[in-house]
Amino acid sequence: MDFNFSDDQEQLRDAVRKWVDKGYDFERRRGIEAKGGFSREAWDELAELGLGGLYIAEDDGGLGMGPVAGMVVMEELGRGIVLEPFAQTLIAGAVLSGYANADTKDGWLPRIAGGQAIVVLAYQERKSRYRLDLCDAKAVKAGDGWSLTGAKSVVPVGDEADAYLVPAKVDGKIALFLVERSASGVEARGYGTQDGGRAAEVVFDKADATLVTADGLAALEYAVDVGIAATCAEAVGVMDKTVALTVDYMNQRKQFGVTISTFQALRHRVADMKMQLELARSMSYYATLKLNAPADERRQALARAKYQLGTSMRYVAANSVQLHGGIGVTDEYIGSHYFRKLTQLEMTFGDTLHHLGEVSARMQDTAGVFA
Repeated sequence: MDFNFSDDQEQLRDAVRKWVDKGYDFERRRGIEAKGGFSREAWDELAELGLGGLYIAEDDGGLGMGPVAGMVVMEELGRGIVLEPFAQTLIAGAVLSGYANADTKDGWLPRIAGGQAIVVLAYQERKSRYRLDLCDAKAVKAGDGWSLTGAKSVVPVGDEADAYLVPAKVDGKIALFLVERSASGVEARGYGTQDGGRAAEVVFDKADATLVTADGLAALEYAVDVGIAATCAEAVGVMDKTVALTVDYMNQRKQFGVTISTFQALRHRVADMKMQLELARSMSYYATLKLNAPADERRQALARAKYQLGTSMRYVAANSVQLHGGIGVTDEYIGSHYFRKLTQLEMTFGDTLHHLGEVSARMQDTAGVFA
């Protein structure tokens, strides 16, 4: 299998890396965090790079570059611990492209591709934990449209988004709807998140909704799998930079008159961090390449990937802090922000223990040993 990136993908990586390095430095990030954790200006700059259309076909106003391009972008955004939730644009583009009718596509996909509309997935409920089949939100027919009632938690930039993708039950079966934030009956309460970003609790009280698909559980599973693949790629970028920061610090910090990078025991720990990073990178590739596989195969692959990424994130984050010492957890030092990001990413779209259970539940009798 060829794991080399195409010229277009490398050019895309270079463009995003240059923007992160020059346009999204640590001071700007801290300023955005202090102002609430989201910057529409930074979002518009991402849109100017054409990134909103990666998962959207050219006929719908996008670039049609697909999952590998999305992975490349998310890695680079991870290196800069960018607060704006670009993964949500990939999710919205993929789900609407795959499930929405022509009118909904025409109304939203060009705007998502151009960055004029932010559409986010609002699926988590208080009692559901990470299970996708548990849903209390309900929708009923209302004239030519739908009326949706329910509450969703930890919705990325929920008080800034233009619309939400919302699963809700119709006659006992989950369907997927699109609800505009400006619709009557929608209330969003925003707050800061652990990584410095922004989320919201969103309440829908008989809000006007547009049906995306009646096969909502399948669409929701696909949306979450796209999110997992994006999260894995972002985590690789975060870990890559975390390891580099740790090595740089060890080459400067002195103890007993010599740099601590000369201590063999500490060098071994850095080698183990690098090993976990490369394991994570390979599983991120695996996750991305499985996004277009049949649903059962895709779900199993994404659970495997998220389990390995969670394990690697915990290891790299913890050892980075330990090798730094006290400075590793101070807010003034950038390394602590990478630690916080990894801590949150480990729990995004299902934590490590959840996905270990998913892998176990999806094993066949042979557990893949003799298959």
